[in-house]
Amino acid sequence: MFLSEIIRQKQEAVREKKTKKYLAEMKSKISRTPKKRGTGLFQEALSRKGPHPTGTPLHLIAEIKKASPSKGILREDFQPIEIAGLYERSGASAISVLTEENFFMGSLAILEEVRGKVSLPLLRKDFLTDEIEIIEGKAFGADAILLIVAILEPVQLREYFLQAKETGLDVLIEVHSEKELETVVEWAPVIGINNRDLATFNVDTGTTGRLLKYIPSDRVVVSESGLSKKEDLFPLIDAGVHAVLIGEAFMKEKEMAPAIEKLFPKLKDER
Repeated sequence: MFLSEIIRQKQEAVREKKTKKYLAEMKSKISRTPKKRGTGLFQEALSRKGPHPTGTPLHLIAEIKKASPSKGILREDFQPIEIAGLYERSGASAISVLTEENFFMGSLAILEEVRGKVSLPLLRKDFLTDEIEIIEGKAFGADAILLIVAILEPVQLREYFLQAKETGLDVLIEVHSEKELETVVEWAPVIGINNRDLATFNVDTGTTGRLLKYIPSDRVVVSESGLSKKEDLFPLIDAGVHAVLIGEAFMKEKEMAPAIEKLFPKLKDER
């Protein structure tokens, strides 16, 4: 229900941007970026071995998200720059920034503001349906973009992946089912397993474990959605998942720093 309406509105917005003038503006914006950031930053941040700042082998992609279609506004006092700084100080390996405007109340402007605050790799989290949005992501400071298998055709996925790489962006390819995984498992280096069914928005944290066994060991795997307590993370550590993407569990807390510390202290010592 939510997904089809999100995609419809996204496609309408994209049609308005599909002009030579807008594309030229985005490319000009990229050329004016003082610090050049190429491909590999996001993937490398999630692939590093050894002790992690949070005390766990799981890397944290901490998400900046004001609202969601199913929960409404998550954080009334929404200060993305301050949140980004807190995430960086708390040991996150990367930051995900929601840029979808109508249902998640995000924006490209927030992405750009966060880029000016932190040095961590940034993921543009959105329901991308067109190549112009890849250029946008780079122009506004992203180091990686999300491509969702559920909303793109196989040919589009491959084409957008290659275009992102040419643009200087890493790609998180998101799947939810075995069928979706089959589409990308042969070539996607970074695979996100979404525990949330995008058709119903129901969450099953067992989805990651179910799909993980079909993914080659040389891929970077990210578990997404529904992770809110330490017990959710133990099976992921045992299974060898590289990273978790968590936003809602932090965003809804009045005091975010203790919430992050509670979830990411020294998990292996606390069983």
